[in-house]
Amino acid sequence: MSITPQRRGELISEYRQGPTDTGSPEVQVSLLSERINNLTEHLKTHKKDFHSRRGLLILVGRRRNLLDYLKSRAPARYQQLIERLGLRR
Repeated sequence: MSITPQRRGELISEYRQGPTDTGSPEVQVSLLSERINNLTEHLKTHKKDFHSRRGLLILVGRRRNLLDYLKSRAPARYQQLIERLGLRR
């Protein structure tokens, strides 16, 4: 369910804005999206795991807040990020 350190490093290097960037909204949203996808797969097989479901909802809300922040500050970066992650249909 958690992200391996290798996968975490891959995501950070893929979405970072500069060589030492680990905390930009793009990196945070990509890490949250990976965790959300992992939890979604977990909940497909464990339908009654309500504690994990609550954690999933918290992560989705946190990602939503970061996306709203990015949309208000830099709409172009927001559009690019949601296209790269495939969040909107």
